[in-house]
Amino acid sequence: MAVLVEHNKRKREILEKSLELFIEEGYEDVTFQKIADKCGITRTTLYIYFKNKREIFVYSIKQMTETLEKSLIKIIKDDSLTSIDCLRNIFEEILSHIENNSQLFKVLLIYLIQLQKSGVNVDERVTRRVIRVQHLMSTIIIRGQKKGEIKQMSVKEANDLFYSQMECAIFRLAVLGKKQLTGIREMINYIIENIKA
Repeated sequence: MAVLVEHNKRKREILEKSLELFIEEGYEDVTFQKIADKCGITRTTLYIYFKNKREIFVYSIKQMTETLEKSLIKIIKDDSLTSIDCLRNIFEEILSHIENNSQLFKVLLIYLIQLQKSGVNVDERVTRRVIRVQHLMSTIIIRGQKKGEIKQMSVKEANDLFYSQMECAIFRLAVLGKKQLTGIREMINYIIENIKA
């Protein structure tokens, strides 16, 4: 009797287990065979889903960012929140996500440095991954301005200010080895208080 395989479910499981492996061992030390072993499948089966380790890593990051985006969209769609409360909740979700994935950001940092050394435009790669999050922040700022909850100001500049705090948060965890982002939370709250109408 043939075994029915749910390919999308298996692909998600491979990505989740691979991400755990990347976090445990680092990008360079993970091999295609180690990923197959971690997932309890053969390398041949793994090739059905992915071409190589790099593709698995990129899809793992994509899956993680999509999970974050879904959480943010749920917050944005909550009509009971003011734009200011929405910003606070959005950034708490983002900072908690960054803290909970600090080991992954260390691996990602090394990966990005290696890409940069090979001549890849890292800024373009990162921008593609975060553009939707930036768009969501712009949506909240514009909505808040229309409702009179947020000062009239450049949406791009406000967005850049918030985004720089996320970059700083990742730097503090991945490079400086900080465990919590208390100072970043205080800075974001300060920014939010100062953009209130």
